Amino acid sequence: MLSKLVPASLALLADGAATQYNTDSSLRMNHIQVIGTHNSYHREISLAEREIFEKYVPSPENFYYSHSSLPNQLSHQAVRSLELDLHSDEKGGLYYPPLIWTISNLTNATTPFDDSVLLKPGIKVFHITDLDPNAVCHTFVDCLTQLKDWSDKHRRHVPILIDLELKTEAPACDAGGVCPGEATNWTLARLLNVDAEILSVLPREQLIVPDDVRVGNLSLEESVLQHGWPLLDDARGRFMFYFDNDPSSDPNSPAKLYTANGHESLQNRIIFTNGVEGEPAAAFIKHNNPLGNNTADIQRQVQKGYIVRTRADEPITTVLSRDTTMRDSAFDSGAQIVTTDFPVYGMAARWGWDYAASLDGRVARCNPIIAPEGCVDAHLE
Repeated sequence: MLSKLVPASLALLADGAATQYNTDSSLRMNHIQVIGTHNSYHREISLAEREIFEKYVPSPENFYYSHSSLPNQLSHQAVRSLELDLHSDEKGGLYYPPLIWTISNLTNATTPFDDSVLLKPGIKVFHITDLDPNAVCHTFVDCLTQLKDWSDKHRRHVPILIDLELKTEAPACDAGGVCPGEATNWTLARLLNVDAEILSVLPREQLIVPDDVRVGNLSLEESVLQHGWPLLDDARGRFMFYFDNDPSSDPNSPAKLYTANGHESLQNRIIFTNGVEGEPAAAFIKHNNPLGNNTADIQRQVQKGYIVRTRADEPITTVLSRDTTMRDSAFDSGAQIVTTDFPVYGMAARWGWDYAASLDGRVARCNPIIAPEGCVDAHLE
């Protein structure tokens, strides 16, 4: 329930001094809009791998981008939502060595990163199995540790929402790489490992979980739509995680496994799921396309009370088309999270166009659809 969150007005800064935040006391965490990065962990493959990469990956130019470290995105690029792709690896070594290293004849001295990190048990973070393995942090625990270290030094930050995409694809199986199957499937035990790794780094009080939002005997969806999200001041300095995998009727799909058997409203779970309106667990909704009639649909969902994520661009189509319609529609939609591959100017310059999706240097703005009167952008963080 909402009361479980400790008011941020009592939180301590890194230097131990108490602070009172200058925001409207009625402002809730869904009343703002922030920029998120798409594939926030991604680092482009090295030049030594490019020839092989282009043989195996269609439209390889779509993957020629690199993000800064997670702390740098938060401190210097005004980003307040991140996306991590997760690959289960319970025993360690499942993704070692990436096939692209072997075919490219890379040695220990020429691999883009220390390969020993792939040999240890634990959830790994990268884009495409065997073909696109580089990242700013290669294990989920490492990514979480970087985020906690940053948060502990910036305790006034608005809540940071983390998109977790559960990956199972193994496109290089026929060429001798990892094959899809039992080892890569997301079982319930592996989903609970995600919960466990989060809790191994972030204390419970630094999280916003479904139990913080549910009220009494109401479903999670009913709680959000009838009682709203936590107050922004109560959510400062915290992280909220959500699985963004598309909803499925398959009982073995991650969302169905995670919400089954008494967890229909995500009771005692750490992570929200990508919901479907009308279902008990629906609180967060992924609505990637903000164009056309979708703009009004997202606005409707935002007005009802859901937190919605949409996209400002698609690599590299948006940049090559020199068209900002998708970006402008994303901002107008009121989706609380607008994700981009280009959070600052300069990242798209390699394609001959100065493009970015940003809030003019602000880390958040008052939501254009539902922010209450009196909300002031400059007071958000």
